Amino acid sequence: MKVTRIAYSRNLNAHKYAELEEQARRLGRVRSLVWDKHGSIAGVGVRDRTIRDQWLKDGTAEQFGVTANAWKETLRDAMGDIQAHRDAAKVEVRRNIHRRNLPNDERKRLYTALKYDKWADNPLLRRLMRKSLRRGHNHTHNQIVVRSDLVSTFRREGDDRVWLKVAGLKPRQPVIIPLNTTVAPRGTLRLILRGGVVEVHYTVDDSELKSAQRPCGTRKLGVDKGYTEVLTDSDGRHHGTGFGAILSAHSDKLKERNARRAKLRSIANNAAAKGDHAKAERIHRHNLGTVKRTRQDRAVKTVIRDVVYTAVNRVADDAAVIVAEDLTRAIRGKSKGRNMNRRLAMWTKGVIAQALEDASERRGSSLRLVNAAYTSQVIPGTSTLGRRVGDRLHCPHGGGVVWHADHAAAVNILKRDGDTEISLYTPHTRVKQLLQERDDRQRLRLPSQDSSSGGCRCGERIVSALTTCGQG
Repeated sequence: MKVTRIAYSRNLNAHKYAELEEQARRLGRVRSLVWDKHGSIAGVGVRDRTIRDQWLKDGTAEQFGVTANAWKETLRDAMGDIQAHRDAAKVEVRRNIHRRNLPNDERKRLYTALKYDKWADNPLLRRLMRKSLRRGHNHTHNQIVVRSDLVSTFRREGDDRVWLKVAGLKPRQPVIIPLNTTVAPRGTLRLILRGGVVEVHYTVDDSELKSAQRPCGTRKLGVDKGYTEVLTDSDGRHHGTGFGAILSAHSDKLKERNARRAKLRSIANNAAAKGDHAKAERIHRHNLGTVKRTRQDRAVKTVIRDVVYTAVNRVADDAAVIVAEDLTRAIRGKSKGRNMNRRLAMWTKGVIAQALEDASERRGSSLRLVNAAYTSQVIPGTSTLGRRVGDRLHCPHGGGVVWHADHAAAVNILKRDGDTEISLYTPHTRVKQLLQERDDRQRLRLPSQDSSSGGCRCGERIVSALTTCGQG
């Protein structure tokens, strides 16, 4: 599997950045031309080499003002984006065809025509594609694609960090970019210019990563996602502590910043309405930019990814089998208030899900997804629904049995693996019904509770269950 790595420029002077910015702007015009002429149905089946030969023949390429390799790679990259755009629309069209009551031969013929881009001649496919395929336009004017055989790197004496040499606006006048890494990027590069910094995107095989060379553990662990920490495993250990503090601080900062920006935007709009366009333009130029905001958001996302991947790899150090809930599903429930809802919206479930998948694949462990309905509300070792108060789970029958809700959820998630009655897609209402039925059966098998002892039969089953699995 290929993964993307990003290197950043280090102390790049303004003249070099301005030259790269001008080159990216001109290549953005090439992208716009490709999308405008070939992003519609008229471009179906047209190859990038055909467009390239036509531009060289009619003189279109002479107006770009960049080297031939630069605009050719941009053309190929833009045509790849257009094809990906069409392929995404084909998914919905295939579903539409599948829902129709068509003979198998006719359905197969339509699938084949769709696969090999012969759909423009079929009235049904053409209508469905026009409905699903939105006409795209280019909005990218800050990228430069460098072909793999034109990538040149070197190191200077006494410095282990890498220097990258790329073509400039004029032939035989390259631009040299100092990077902040000691690993030389290779393959086809994508340079993205943001706020005076050049990002160098390149792909590597995941087997070459350090995490792929670390063996996984030998145990089977259940994990539950959290807010204050990334994961809590079935042993009760918290991984990625401080995660919630990062999300809360960033969310609160966004709230304050957006409130100030909204006030400035209102002032600018009022000034424009009164005819003072100079004042409105000054506010938009100096106070409502996005360069600094984008840089800060990118820095926070980098910190979040580091914390998440570190936590997941610590779990993989002990686990050969990781049992987790499906984090791609939406969380539904009661509103927790404006501030908490905003902070939970920052909760990057997608990053955690991707980290679990990447770590298990690279390190050879197995990832199993289970239905997590009511796992943080059931007393471990039983089917009894407890009383949830914050991050504490209390036994409903007294006895002083208190669990950490995330730890209880991790234990229940581990137990949920292999449950033949509760599958990954069992509705939560059915899950609650099954839990109540199991709890009733357990209560019928228990002896009558001695009122004078004041003990908790639920707690006895908890201790027994923990002792059996080695957590007592």
